[in-house]
Amino acid sequence: MLKNPRIVGERAIHKRIAIERIRAELAELGSRAQLRHLEAASGIDLNSNDYLGLASDPRMKDAILLAVDSASRVASTGSRSLSGHDEAWTALEMEFAKWVGVEAALYFTSGYAANMGLLSAILRPEDLVFSDSANHASIVDGLRLSKCRRIIFPHLDLNVLEEELRRNVSSGGMRAIIVESIFSMDGDRAPLRDLIEMAERHGAELIVDEAHAIGVSGPEGGGCVAEAGLSDRVLATVHTCGKALAAAGAFVCGSEKLRQFLINRARTFIFSTGLPPYFAAQVAAGMRFARAADAERAHLAEIAAFLRIELRKNEFDTAGSDSHIVPVILGGNETAINFAAHLRTCGFGARAIRPPTVPAGSARLRLSLTAKMTQEMLVELVAAMNQAREQNSFKRAVSAPR
Repeated sequence: MLKNPRIVGERAIHKRIAIERIRAELAELGSRAQLRHLEAASGIDLNSNDYLGLASDPRMKDAILLAVDSASRVASTGSRSLSGHDEAWTALEMEFAKWVGVEAALYFTSGYAANMGLLSAILRPEDLVFSDSANHASIVDGLRLSKCRRIIFPHLDLNVLEEELRRNVSSGGMRAIIVESIFSMDGDRAPLRDLIEMAERHGAELIVDEAHAIGVSGPEGGGCVAEAGLSDRVLATVHTCGKALAAAGAFVCGSEKLRQFLINRARTFIFSTGLPPYFAAQVAAGMRFARAADAERAHLAEIAAFLRIELRKNEFDTAGSDSHIVPVILGGNETAINFAAHLRTCGFGARAIRPPTVPAGSARLRLSLTAKMTQEMLVELVAAMNQAREQNSFKRAVSAPR
């Protein structure tokens, strides 16, 4: 069959445009020291979200092996609304809801899918949402997909938030405030009691992403909302399983009506293949071990406080961190890259966090602590940070124009 030369030529042009665009954007990222590469972590991992150390816990491995061995199938075979549902997931959702103190929960295959599915399902173009400027990309994208009206307020600036709530009145739609309970890049905590009172004063709902709090904060690790006694006053919470629970996926928690609504309207739930039934056992094991990990939670809080104090004593900027996530704000991209490179030579697995993940001029190291770390390790880490600063200052002095 002969091919039309004109069509073949047009396809070649379009392909060339796509390739050149990709090359140009990669070159631009490289020129700004923002080009990322994939590499396995080595040394003492300061990037890990394995906050309770369960990812390498032999009890988790035993639970998974037992579940696989007893499973009737090792694939879900479809979405949960078709052939992919198993009662193991219903039982897990009920158990998780009880843990965090709500009526119901629905499992999604990732935290990203949970936020995207929740927000795009419950919000309408006439709704008005007030979103913290430091919220995770999955929240940002979920809001965009919903096409709701959005007001971004400065990070945890409740004075600005209240002024915006007074100034902006919804025209018949819902109003909602969205925050993370522990923010993933700054490591600071949202004042949830103040936020719920402000929301109720102004006729707004509160939605909280608990990704970095579940397993770490609250009674039996049930999260910051449960710790504040607000589980029955927020519209929804999102809890990921790929961090402290050493699994994957996420739960959206709230009322039974919300669960039923999401089953019918959340596209990231409806059109995603479910995870295999045996995987519910991994999530359940992570939840079970996390609930019993009071000693690990206490140790994690203790070493995090120690590291923050030591870094601040050495004049490092740790932003407003008061959690197990301790950022060190370094400013420029090259500086952050140099610090990370030096720490790796000292046996610490660190990576630079750069724009657009964080605002321009706030490149940083995000030191993510786990319960398996010791105070002695952190003493060595602070010493390595001081060495990196001296080395970076020397580099800049040498390269400065004479």
